[in-house]
Amino acid sequence: MNYRILGKTGFRISDISLGTWQVGGRWGDPFDDRSAERILNHAIDHGVNFIDTADVYSDGLSEAAVGRVVKARRERVYVATKCGRRIQPHLNSGYQPSVLRGFVEDSLRNTGLETIDLIQLHCPPTEVYYRPEIFSLFDDLKREGKIQNLGVSVEKVEEALKAIQFDNVTTVQIIFNMFRQRPSELFFREAKEKKIGIIARVPLASGLLTGKFSRSTTFAAGDHRNFNREGKAFDKGETFSGIDYDTGLEAVENLRTVFPDNPSLATIALRWILMFPEVSCTIPGASTLDQLQSNLGASSQPEISASQMDKIRRIYDEKIRPLVHHLW
Repeated sequence: MNYRILGKTGFRISDISLGTWQVGGRWGDPFDDRSAERILNHAIDHGVNFIDTADVYSDGLSEAAVGRVVKARRERVYVATKCGRRIQPHLNSGYQPSVLRGFVEDSLRNTGLETIDLIQLHCPPTEVYYRPEIFSLFDDLKREGKIQNLGVSVEKVEEALKAIQFDNVTTVQIIFNMFRQRPSELFFREAKEKKIGIIARVPLASGLLTGKFSRSTTFAAGDHRNFNREGKAFDKGETFSGIDYDTGLEAVENLRTVFPDNPSLATIALRWILMFPEVSCTIPGASTLDQLQSNLGASSQPEISASQMDKIRRIYDEKIRPLVHHLW
């Protein structure tokens, strides 16, 4: 495993870390504590020391599993969680300091931790990023010892650029993958200047970039890849990175031709993200040990050649850019 510094936090974290949206089972399945703990322990055994969760993942069960495992380990494992998506309806008016404080205290109870290494606003409406009183709350929580650092998880580059204008924001979690390349332009440059840690989320475009899907692939009723393709439940960009499914499959076939001798497109997709030094880590999820092991292998993969990087960019420019680049 290789390690990078997570911006102003100073944390030295694994470049392949772990996202826990589906750690207790596949999307739509009931949460399985034993499966979650197996995956979490295996990740830590193999050098992962940064775990990202959220209070809405399986209604707090993900946070609880992360807390149990981390407290039982000797290694220093950094825990990041998120707050805000429990506000329903999910509107700017629902974001109030007292509400967010309650969510942070709930997360402390869920995890059983004395302090949260990184708390992140969980994709709030754009208007929230223009409200200083929301961000100043987290200075209070830090003084009280309840959190160590504040970050944001965003949908749009605009939101990321606005968030990092607040001095107490240390990290930005943003969708960045072969099908979502816009962040590597202005945002990466600005983040580097301000020493912001960048956490690349949805690195495999909801599984599209594994290369394992086809037009005949089906998804369970409770799987967002089934019910959220048009953004009916939450931001469309969270599902397949906002790409039309059939177009994504065509682009994946084009990507295969760039790496004809490598059977694991998922590993290549993760390695591509790590080609950008501004990225602190990426947080692929895993619902099985096999998926986790595949993801972990990306850290030790050789660099992608300049020629291959150019070919990936051309596929993006031709197939994907017109559909998503201006939206997020």
